[in-house]
Amino acid sequence: MEEVKVVFYGVGAVGSLIAKSLLEKKGVKIVGAIDIAKDKAGKDLGEVLDLNKELGIIVSSDVDSVLSKTRPDIAVHATSSYLKDTYPQIASIIKHSINVVSTCEELSYPYYSEPKIARELDMLAKKHDVTVLGTGINPGFLMDTLVITLTAACQRIDKIEAVRIMNAATRRLPFQKKIGAGLTSEEFKQKIEKGEITGHVGLKQSIAMIADALAWKLDEIRADSVEPVIARETVKSDFIRVEAGKVAGLRQTAKGMMKGEGVIILDFQAYIGAKEEYDAVTITGVPTIKQKIQPCVHGDAGTVAVIVNSIPKVLKAPAGLLTMKDLQVPSAAVEDVRKYL
Repeated sequence: MEEVKVVFYGVGAVGSLIAKSLLEKKGVKIVGAIDIAKDKAGKDLGEVLDLNKELGIIVSSDVDSVLSKTRPDIAVHATSSYLKDTYPQIASIIKHSINVVSTCEELSYPYYSEPKIARELDMLAKKHDVTVLGTGINPGFLMDTLVITLTAACQRIDKIEAVRIMNAATRRLPFQKKIGAGLTSEEFKQKIEKGEITGHVGLKQSIAMIADALAWKLDEIRADSVEPVIARETVKSDFIRVEAGKVAGLRQTAKGMMKGEGVIILDFQAYIGAKEEYDAVTITGVPTIKQKIQPCVHGDAGTVAVIVNSIPKVLKAPAGLLTMKDLQVPSAAVEDVRKYL
C-alpha cells in the first residue's frame, strides 16, 4: 500500500507541531503545505519548521495549485477557531475531493453555532465523496468524546460535570498571552471587550455534542462570562512574570440547561501557577462515575495526537461532515499509519 499523502493548510504554531509529528510517522508522507502568511509563503517547509534542513516542499499561498499538483489523500487544516473564517478554506479543499481533519474548534460540533454552514459543508463533502472532521484535545476529546464514552457504563444519568485545570506556565507564549497572563484586571476587561481575549472556544460545542449523543433536548446552552484568575502571589513562566494582584489566566464555565437546572456543566481554567492540574469528569447517576486524570493532558501534545490519530479514522469513515461521536472509538495509531486503514 502506498503512503498516505498529506497536505497542510496552515503551518503556524499548532500546524507546525502536527507536521513535525507526522514527519516521524511511518506510512504517511507530507506532500505539500499552504499558508498565506508572508513570513512562511515561499520558504521550504523545513525552514518554517526550524528543522535545520530542507524538505523540498515549498510553502505556497496558492491553494488550488498545491492541491492540484500533489493530489493528497487528506489535508490537515489548522488556521482559525471560528467556522465563518475557515469555511471558505475548508470548502476549497473539499472541492478538490480531498478529506479534511481540522483543528477549528467550532467545527468540532458546528451544528450548534453554525447550522447553515454545517449543512452546506456536509452536502459539499458528500458531493465530492470525502469526510470532514473538526477535532483536537479540547474540544474534540477531553470534555466531550471522553465524557460520552464514560456514559456507556451508566444506566441512568442525572448530571454531568467536567473540569479542566491547566498550569499555563507549561504552554507556549502565544497561549499565555491569549489568556491574559500578566495583565491588570482593567487591561483584561478591556481586551475582553475588544475581542482580543476570547476565552476558551468550544465549550458550547462540547455540550451540544454530549447532549446529542445522549438524545437530550436541552432548553439552552449558557456560557458564562470569561473571568480573570488573579494571582495571590508572584508566579512566573519561562516567558511571563505575574505579580500578585495581576491576572494569571482565566476561567470560563458553560451549562447545558433542562428545566432550569444545569445538567451538563463544563469548567475550564487555565492560569500560570495552578497548584494542581487535572482533567476530571463526574457523572451523577446509576452508577455514579468519577474519573480524574492528573496532571491534566498536555494541550499541545494532546492536540497533535488526536489530529494524527484521527487520520486513518477519517480515511475509513463515510462521506460527509462528521463529529467525533460519529467515528469509530478513538485510539492511537502508534505504528505504521497504513496498518489502521
